[in-house]
Amino acid sequence: MTAELVKSVSITNLTNQRAACIERVRQALDLLTEARDIASSAHLNWPRIEVAPSGRCHGATVPGGDAFERIRRELDAGGWAYLMRESGLRTFMDAQARRDWDSNLYEGKDVPALTPENVAATFTTLNENRANLFDRGVINCFRRLSWDYKTNNPRKFGKRIIVNGLARTDGRWLWFSHDTCSQLDDLARVFHVIDGKPEPDHRNGYWQRLEDAAKASAPMIQDDYCSVRWYKRGTGHLIFKRPDLVERLNQILAKHHPNALPAA
Repeated sequence: MTAELVKSVSITNLTNQRAACIERVRQALDLLTEARDIASSAHLNWPRIEVAPSGRCHGATVPGGDAFERIRRELDAGGWAYLMRESGLRTFMDAQARRDWDSNLYEGKDVPALTPENVAATFTTLNENRANLFDRGVINCFRRLSWDYKTNNPRKFGKRIIVNGLARTDGRWLWFSHDTCSQLDDLARVFHVIDGKPEPDHRNGYWQRLEDAAKASAPMIQDDYCSVRWYKRGTGHLIFKRPDLVERLNQILAKHHPNALPAA
C-alpha cells in the first residue's frame, strides 16, 4: 500500500515523525538513567519522575523498564485514533464499535506499533470490511430500536417506531436518556451514510436537540429524515420521512435476517 491509503494524510510522513519521536524518547530515558546513576554515586537525591497515560494520575517511574513502553503505547494510540478519524472509516462504525476501538487503544496493553506495514495491513482490512462493519451497525440499531425481545424476532422498519425510555419526568423536570439518544444518533448516522451525506456533528446530537426543544416548550423535533415526538410517559415516536432510505435499511436487515417479520 502507498501513502494514499488515507488520502488526506501522508502515512509516510506520519510514521517518520513517529519514529523520530520514539528515538528521542529513547535518548531522553537513557539520559535520565545516566543522570540517576550519577546522582546515586554522588549520594545526591533523585526526584520521583513518572510517565502516565493522558487523563490518568499514576504511571511508571522514569527511568524504568516499563516507562518506554507506556510512552510508546500512548504515542501510537493517538496516531491510530487520528488515522481512523481521517480515513472516514469511523463513520461506518456504530457507537459500540467505536467504544470497543477506543477501549482497545487507550486501555489495552497491546497497541500495535504505528509503522507503515501495520498501518497498511490494518486499514486495508478495515477498508475491505467496511460494508460488513456498516451492516453490523445497522443490525445493532434494529436490535436496540425495533426488535421483538419476547420472541427474539426482528421486525422491519415501517413508517414509524416507538422508542421506550426516551424521556423521564417528575411532573416538573424533564430528563432525556443519554443512552437512548445515542441509539437515535446511530440511526441518524446510518441515514446520512446511505444518503451520501457527511456524518452529522455529534455536538448537535439528539440529546442536545431534545434538551433545547424541551426548554423551548416544543413537543417534538424534526430533520430531513424523521420527526421525534416525546410523551410524558417517557416514550418517543419516530416518524420516518424517507421511505426510500427505510427500504434500503430493510434490505440490509433482510440480507442478514431473511425471516424478519413485517413491521408491526
